[in-house]
Amino acid sequence: MSGIYARRIAVVAASAALAATTGLLTAPTAQAAMPTPVSAATARTYLGQLTVSAEGSSTGYSRDKFPHWITQSGACNTREVVLKRDGTNVVQDSACAATSGSWYSQYDGATWSAASDVDIDHMVPLAEAWRSGASSWTTAQRQSFANDLARPQLIAVTDNVNQSKSDQDPGEWLPPRTAYRCTYARAWVHVKHYYGMTVDSTEKSALQSVLNGC
Repeated sequence: MSGIYARRIAVVAASAALAATTGLLTAPTAQAAMPTPVSAATARTYLGQLTVSAEGSSTGYSRDKFPHWITQSGACNTREVVLKRDGTNVVQDSACAATSGSWYSQYDGATWSAASDVDIDHMVPLAEAWRSGASSWTTAQRQSFANDLARPQLIAVTDNVNQSKSDQDPGEWLPPRTAYRCTYARAWVHVKHYYGMTVDSTEKSALQSVLNGC
């Protein structure tokens, strides 16, 4: 009896180990989206806690002061990790470059089959962050911000839509796909609140308007 019992325990242990291994292998692709932002109610609370201040100067700003697309694991940098996370059936080569897959852009509702048609947008743009407090951060802090996979700060979208956004805040630009604006405002406030950034009055008003309609 004890031998059967021992074998049964061994089988259960092996099954658990296999399940754990499988979980590790599938976890990065299971999300298939940027981290979920805080709720609209929480975003409204967070927005009320942000310091309202006139937007700072762009003097001294450079993208180089926000080292981005750093190596995340193996040969994969941040851009490649987000392309894999946000895409469907993404295949990567040995250098981690996406060779096939499809990407749905939440900003405009377009779907792309070439990674070259997709940009990784910084929800709060780097230049906007600079003018909202990041000018006083250390380079290490700016690097963490520019490669933040834990918060809703990075998302794969249509390249020319990302370029039309540029470094504008929600008082100046919102996603053309109106169905996504609530999520966009929640994510924007989530990121600004986490990093202790300021908002200007026009930006705050636009965010309030969107969040009140969520």
